[in-house]
Amino acid sequence: MLRLTIAWLTVAAFLLAGKAMSTGASPVVAAALFAWLLGVILWSAFGVVHEAEGLAERLGEPFGTLVLTLSIVVIEVALIGAVMLGSHGVPTLGRDTMFAVLMIVLNGVVGLGLLVGGIRYHQQSYSLQGASAYLGVIIPLAVIALVLPNFTTSTPGGTMSLLQAIFFSIFTLALYGIFLWLQTGRHRGFFTSGEIAEGDVAHPPLAVLHQGHAAGSGSTIARVGMLLANILPIVILAKSLAKLLDQGIAAMGAPTALGGIIIAMIVFTPEGISALKAVAANQLTRAINLCLGAATSTLGLTVPAVLVIGLATGQSVVLGVSPADMILLAVTLVLNTLTFSGTRTTMLEGAVHLSLFFVYLVLVFSP
Repeated sequence: MLRLTIAWLTVAAFLLAGKAMSTGASPVVAAALFAWLLGVILWSAFGVVHEAEGLAERLGEPFGTLVLTLSIVVIEVALIGAVMLGSHGVPTLGRDTMFAVLMIVLNGVVGLGLLVGGIRYHQQSYSLQGASAYLGVIIPLAVIALVLPNFTTSTPGGTMSLLQAIFFSIFTLALYGIFLWLQTGRHRGFFTSGEIAEGDVAHPPLAVLHQGHAAGSGSTIARVGMLLANILPIVILAKSLAKLLDQGIAAMGAPTALGGIIIAMIVFTPEGISALKAVAANQLTRAINLCLGAATSTLGLTVPAVLVIGLATGQSVVLGVSPADMILLAVTLVLNTLTFSGTRTTMLEGAVHLSLFFVYLVLVFSP
């Protein structure tokens, strides 16, 4: 309750006097306000993860992980939208955030997780079919969103035409919807550590939600309420944080990609910690569900959201990444395909993924 109390008091303070506090503030005051907002948003994000993990225990996999990844994407879209709708819209913010999420998740967290798991357990097993299903969706969505715009001729500079934006958004949402339908339906067993026999029928989400005693159902509903109560302050405070973030990057003369990295770290730090805890508990399948699920949800939902915001506000949205980042993305996708092509992982794969993540960090500040 302390977390929620502080979060909602912060919301009240910024709704009542946020403009007065940030307008004309000195760099020291602006930095203090940014640190305050960042701390509250991160703390609330940890609350989201806590409640989602509670739901995961009740709903089982993959429903619990799905609730968590979708909650994180809501936060991500809120932060990106807040910056895009600010006075200094950044046309590359959506691209930078999505690319940062892919690099942090597919190289940073996956690499650290496999390294830690390899040191502790030597080898770890996971659901190969689940990982392959995730990558089968991630690869085309990543190429369509972040690479293809660089090679289309309707519009220049890594952007999409109106027709492309509308139909690519529809295709992306349709593919992600089909993936969710299969993940929570007939192929649910691909995303659990156990196996479901060929003739078994997986429980649909509503059936799982209503399983158990009445007290358990009440507790599930209460957790859903607490989940929403932790998400709402983040969404409301996103606009204030975006303004301070925009001012700080401009004042420091930092690369614009830094904004995307900060947003990606805000939204994925709690989920990344949850994934690392799963690896430490030798639950590699759950960790993979969290990491690859976050990448899939980011591409499947953030891309359409960013394009819709751009179309609604008339802002230019640049999605195509630079040539160096295209090479880095291609290597990342190939490396993940190789890493998750067997049934066991070792610390060697983790070390390779981490090396690629450090290359990404260097290129951000020295392109």
